[in-house]
Amino acid sequence: MSVNFDYDHIIIGSGFGGSVAALRLAEKGYRVLVLEKGKWFSAQDFPKRNWNVKRWLWVPLLHFFGFFKISFFRHITILSGVGVGGGSLVYANTLPLPRDEFFQAQSWAHLADWKTELREHYETSRRMMGTTTNPRLETGDLALKKLAEEIGKAEYFEPTQVAVFFGEADKTVPDPYFGGKGLERAGCNFCGGCMTGCRYNAKNTLDKNYLYLAQQSGAKIQAEAEVYDVLPIGNTDGSDGYQINWKKSTGFIKKKGSYTAKGVVFAGGVLGTIPLLLKLRRFSLPNLSPRVGYGIRTNSESLVGITTFDKNTVFSDGIAIGSILHTDPHSHLEPVRYASGSGFWRLLMSPLVHGPNVFIRILKALGNFLAHPVKNLRVIFVWNWAKRTQILLFMRTLDSTLRFSRGLFGMKSTMSQGQTPTPFVTEAKELAEKYARLVNAKPIVLLTETLFGIPTTAHILGGAVMGLDASEGVIDKDHRVFGYQNMYICDGSSVSANPGVNPSLTITALAERAMSKIPVKNKL
Repeated sequence: MSVNFDYDHIIIGSGFGGSVAALRLAEKGYRVLVLEKGKWFSAQDFPKRNWNVKRWLWVPLLHFFGFFKISFFRHITILSGVGVGGGSLVYANTLPLPRDEFFQAQSWAHLADWKTELREHYETSRRMMGTTTNPRLETGDLALKKLAEEIGKAEYFEPTQVAVFFGEADKTVPDPYFGGKGLERAGCNFCGGCMTGCRYNAKNTLDKNYLYLAQQSGAKIQAEAEVYDVLPIGNTDGSDGYQINWKKSTGFIKKKGSYTAKGVVFAGGVLGTIPLLLKLRRFSLPNLSPRVGYGIRTNSESLVGITTFDKNTVFSDGIAIGSILHTDPHSHLEPVRYASGSGFWRLLMSPLVHGPNVFIRILKALGNFLAHPVKNLRVIFVWNWAKRTQILLFMRTLDSTLRFSRGLFGMKSTMSQGQTPTPFVTEAKELAEKYARLVNAKPIVLLTETLFGIPTTAHILGGAVMGLDASEGVIDKDHRVFGYQNMYICDGSSVSANPGVNPSLTITALAERAMSKIPVKNKL
């Protein structure tokens, strides 16, 4: 069947996987279009503080079209990014390599020697993202270093590897990364505002590297376009190409349109790709594997806030995550910060308590208030919450999985394998309490954890994992979708094991490997 396609490849999503796909396919001579649900942000579009919820949060129902999304499920609360550049707009810049357990995980080790396969692609990803060592340890980092010494783990503390340009603060210089082919950049001023959008051109977000270079190679990017249908043209296996239908995701008038392409790359992240695939499997793409939605993983995180009583302590200076402590072969602790004045999260905080059910936890929280009324009031009414609060992120490689499926009101989560995700991690609680004593502080947690026992993650993975065939996974080891031709999935949903650390570098490296398998376009 002869079709005059609008594009050779259409990429749905512009995060770590989609950005890599856009650049590498464009470099190989393909006509590429990226469709992104979120908006295109400039530095001036980012809010100075996260109290400006209309510019910060993505809540279309309220006509909030920011870049930060909070999604609630039965088993997990998910924090994610929306916009051109995807999660890079809101993530904490950290790009660590996983340990060997990730590459050897039973869930995918039978498919390839992943450590060997990904080695060169990790290096490419690090170079493209401008990865470097954080040069400055701030108050929260130094406290973590002291904690490491206290628990006998001093040698396991280190500065983070991050995607930030550390030139002279606020000084703009010619492109420092791509031989003059990239954008001008400005040196980091260590304001702590990485996760509310870098307003100073220092954070190496995807719109400043992969996506920018993709555009220079001819790729086009269309923001505020949400894909709602992907239909094979001609043969049902997609070998004759696809029609991609989209609608405007912002504003009151929901304009619609469609494009045709020989190939499609799904790259909308777990919260974009999986709901779309579940819908398409019922109607337009019935050959998709029944394993869509299975194998959802997190890094088994626990988030604990540490609010100090010392008025002279400043936690908000620095980059979002400046250091990491490897507490054991399977666990990690990182201090996370927001810029001074960004205290939105204080509205959702409660005392750190553990317990087997909500009634016991509420009683413990009330008991904590009664036993320490002055301290609790000081925490509640602390001036400049972000300046006085250090958030501790504890991660581990515990491998349990969820399943996402279609429910009455959207996606729903159910347990699949392993232990139910929990915020009540004894080791995290003990480390947080020790850290709090070092900085004269009180530990606090999100109210959703105290009331509902639901943990929070910014590292949601899986749902379209790899397998030998469609009975085991949604894609093969080269990210090709079972049942369809010229269809790929390159985002967090394709990550098939728990990395146990911030996964952005791994998503990027996997996408680099997948795109390396696609040949240069035949010009004939």
